[in-house]
Amino acid sequence: MAKGKSEVEVAKLGKAQARAEAKRLAEEIVKHDKLYYQEDAPLISDAAYDALRQRLEAIEKRFPELAAPESPTAKVGAAALEKFGKVKHRVSMLSLSNAFAEEEVHEFIARVKRFLKLPPDAAVELTAEPKIDGLSISLRYDNGLLVEAATRGDGFEGENVTQNVRTIDNVPERLKGRDVPETIDIRGEIYMRQEDFLKVNAAQERSGGKTFANPRNAAAGSLRQLDARITASRPLKFFAYTWGIAKPLPADTQFGVCQAFRRWGLPVNELMIVCRSANELIAHYHKLEQERARLGYDIDGVVYKVNRLDYQERLGFISRAPRWGLAHKFTAQKTMTILEDIEIQVGRTGAMTPVARLKPVTVGGVVVQNATLHNEDEIQRKDVRIGDTVILQRAGDVIPQILGIVPEQRPASAKPYRFPEKCPACGSHAVREVNPNTGKLDAVRRCTGGLICPAQRVERLRHFVSRHAFDIEGLGEKIIQEFFADGILQSPPDIFTLEARDRKMAQRLMAREGWGETSARNLFNAINARRKIGFDRFIYALGIRHVGETTARALARAYDSAEDFIAEMKLAGRDRESEAYLKLTRIEGIGEVVASAVAEFFAEAHNVEVVNELLKHVKVEPLERVATSSPVSGKTVVFTGSLEQVTREEAKAMAERLGAKVSGSVSKKTDLVVAGPGAGSKLKEAQKHGVEVIDEAEWLRRIGQK
Repeated sequence: MAKGKSEVEVAKLGKAQARAEAKRLAEEIVKHDKLYYQEDAPLISDAAYDALRQRLEAIEKRFPELAAPESPTAKVGAAALEKFGKVKHRVSMLSLSNAFAEEEVHEFIARVKRFLKLPPDAAVELTAEPKIDGLSISLRYDNGLLVEAATRGDGFEGENVTQNVRTIDNVPERLKGRDVPETIDIRGEIYMRQEDFLKVNAAQERSGGKTFANPRNAAAGSLRQLDARITASRPLKFFAYTWGIAKPLPADTQFGVCQAFRRWGLPVNELMIVCRSANELIAHYHKLEQERARLGYDIDGVVYKVNRLDYQERLGFISRAPRWGLAHKFTAQKTMTILEDIEIQVGRTGAMTPVARLKPVTVGGVVVQNATLHNEDEIQRKDVRIGDTVILQRAGDVIPQILGIVPEQRPASAKPYRFPEKCPACGSHAVREVNPNTGKLDAVRRCTGGLICPAQRVERLRHFVSRHAFDIEGLGEKIIQEFFADGILQSPPDIFTLEARDRKMAQRLMAREGWGETSARNLFNAINARRKIGFDRFIYALGIRHVGETTARALARAYDSAEDFIAEMKLAGRDRESEAYLKLTRIEGIGEVVASAVAEFFAEAHNVEVVNELLKHVKVEPLERVATSSPVSGKTVVFTGSLEQVTREEAKAMAERLGAKVSGSVSKKTDLVVAGPGAGSKLKEAQKHGVEVIDEAEWLRRIGQK
């Protein structure tokens, strides 16, 4: 560096001089960051680069007002975080419903028109844009400045990745424009271009590091780094396409808001267009399908959204997806490869799943080595044999599956596959249960070893600590298997007594190979941070068969507390004729299969023991109720009989949008029953409990729809 103004001692700089010097240094550091991290073509030595950063840091320390959020000192070189913090989304980040056939697109638009009470021939504008195969992100801007970035997470709470996102070159630190809202959550996708992905993998191979299966995984792995300098070294990109909270919005259409994004300096996909019919949407879909190989980044479909924002507001949401949006996925890609072996995996419920081990083959840019064979009936139906040449498909470009075989290429030595009748993990007998409703054998063969089966116990522990359950950082698959094998963790409550037991162990955790005092303390802290958990996540964590996230949330909303739920389920488990079991079956979204699985779980004494032991160590927090100022906010509403002016789903959406809780059964806690023609037992229950009953017309009048 030449002598001159830049070498004036920081202590001797005036404020005006410091501002100019900080600006010059920032620009130079940004230039060298790009050359070093993205182009692998540094022009200066590490020492010279460090000198630039140290000088800028010294200026910002002396003049804190010059330490702007967009400063390079906030982007690269920050100390590694011990773990990501959690961010609760101010507006939930929900997913989209998927469509794979053109008929589903036509039905989607017809459904939108029916919901909005529009004539069948009315034109409804929709946007159509590429569905980027990346990582969803939410960027919060206050007064135009980027202040927070969070991953989607479970839709309600994500990971704080602000420092890492600041390293992405096309994510602006400051939005520009007179109509930038005071506060706005910009939602979009972080991705990696295919060319950059190949370079990253080549570099990883050269350095002996981990390679990635596809650009999406590479983007996600690069963003979720504890050291922001690693993220900065990866060429990530961003597309903005929607928003969460916004005060106020700059337009009244989806397309208009995205155009405002572009004006503000945000990258928006150039291939987004506005269409007025299903045929126009499908035409754009096929155009993008043909062009996808030349885009330079991965897309796995086209997203359609109702353009008018007032229509979006009226349409609302169902479960975890908006009624006003649809993801039209591309058809699966196919290829052929050799089936080298069939292995049996034992799941946490004892289900034995056959997995095809394949000769590695690239499908849609991803190296595939395994594929599910579903069950033994599927193997027999397709007559799949080891050594066969199989036709492989990645359904929705994600899940590999075998469609069939190429008979003429079957080797003479190939023999029909015989499914094992003993569990490969514990040697217990494996059976196929008879479905009491159909009298037929279940498709899945299950290990009868229960909790003595190591595969099931490990899988149950893995599920318990998984992301959508207790989400305990540091308890990955390898650690769980190691701790289980050594007798340290055998059941979920053991997790929460680990720290206390560790003090009495002959070999402390910190003394184990690969561990130390810091790593042991980090694990204990991660466990202690999860001693409070949402009711729905608690239920999901139990690993009850057929109970996924949505079902767990429905159960959590139906009971006041974990203790109430457990007491009721114990009764349901003992007696299928009990009111507790009948109430369970009446919960919306809980059918006979789920109810039976839940009852069976709590009928097992050891399961109840584990749950009760857990409650000694964790606090289960009930779900928050939706609250608004509408005439029905906070009320529990039951719809029964035939509704004539709106569908049942539309009525439910209206109620939930206005802050009401919609239940599938009537009890003394029910506030209102909306009864149409054909109302049966629920109407009698309402009369029994003295619950107010109104018809559909009165319901619409009360909520202001008439």
